[in-house]
Amino acid sequence: MTSIGQDGIVVPPGPVGDGRLADNLVYFSRALRRAGLKTGPAAAADAIVAVDAIGIGSREEFHAALSAVFVKRHEDQVVFDEAFRLFWRSRDLVGKMIAMMSPKAPDHHEREKQKAGATRVGDALISDQPKGPARKAPPEIEIDSRFTTSGSEVLKRRDFAQMTAAELALARRELAKLALPLDEVKTRRFSSSNRPPIIDPRASMRQAMRTGGDLILPRFRERRKAPPPLVVLADISGSMSQYTRIFLHFLHALTERRTRVHTFLFGTRLTNVTRQMRRRDPDEALAGCTDAVRDWSGGTRIGATLSEFNRLWSRRVLGQGAVVLLITDGLEREGVKELETEMDRLHRSCRRLIWLNPLLRFEGFEARAQGVRAMLPHVDEFRAVHNLQSLADLVVALSDEHTKSADPRRYMHPRRVA
Repeated sequence: MTSIGQDGIVVPPGPVGDGRLADNLVYFSRALRRAGLKTGPAAAADAIVAVDAIGIGSREEFHAALSAVFVKRHEDQVVFDEAFRLFWRSRDLVGKMIAMMSPKAPDHHEREKQKAGATRVGDALISDQPKGPARKAPPEIEIDSRFTTSGSEVLKRRDFAQMTAAELALARRELAKLALPLDEVKTRRFSSSNRPPIIDPRASMRQAMRTGGDLILPRFRERRKAPPPLVVLADISGSMSQYTRIFLHFLHALTERRTRVHTFLFGTRLTNVTRQMRRRDPDEALAGCTDAVRDWSGGTRIGATLSEFNRLWSRRVLGQGAVVLLITDGLEREGVKELETEMDRLHRSCRRLIWLNPLLRFEGFEARAQGVRAMLPHVDEFRAVHNLQSLADLVVALSDEHTKSADPRRYMHPRRVA
């Protein structure tokens, strides 16, 4: 006889449906749903039936049965594996009791590296824990809020380097909500149109042949529009790693909804991480970028890496009116002449070159460093990249072709521009 379990799930009869294992499967399905997987009551009921069919065997068989039921998309496999490891891990009570009885014994266990999706799965499992009794609310104080600032406005203006872990997680969610740019350029290909003045002779003749040539009506065409390629060159040196990591979350959302986005990371060498950024899960994409790059948070050689990009990748990715986003502070001490030459070559190879520099967060910024003075004459726009508001301004700039608010000449010749 079947019974109705939690969340309205029909629990089948049998050893699995009558014990605590069925409740744990329901809790596991609920945690997966909070972590982002598309599961429901039907999947939980199927999991109970699958476990009842295979029996309680090895851990690998149990993992395979639940994976076949709950994983519907390839990109959800990483999150499911991490959730399975955290939810169904062994408690090791004997080892904990021995550690408590022997406090002086050294701990030889190495800390494992945090895997992709661990943060979301941990939050999903913690949110399922029962909450304690609610505390008595303090008395309300009425104040005049006309001249106060909301929390969202404070978060938009706060520097990425000064954010806490909770604020960084909230900033990543806000980056995914940004309206993506809708810039388009005309290509060499044509598409049919109902508006003159370009006449399509082939389409006109095909239409006339349908009526035997008695009636000839002109057909028109227009140039097809498509978003231009977007190429990102991001600095991952020690002073730029925090800003680049946050920008990669915004870039991942941009890569999901826009074609022809190429991402390169550079420190002392150049690394192409375009394939890693195309993974659906953001945590898995950033973990892939971290594994691919060997010089993260190290030194920087801007001129040498730009020379490598211009020599090996410029002709492959800088076509059809490409837009280049260069993310670096420009603090290059050696090879300034090479940096100026490569920046000039990069500027001539693309349609727009936008330099994003976190040093613009300081009021009264002046281009005194040699690297900054060598790069400024060869960029079209000079913008900040230190908070959410600066990224929102970047989205507006990518959609607008005639943006004059980020003119780099005001930093090269401030008195002349004033």
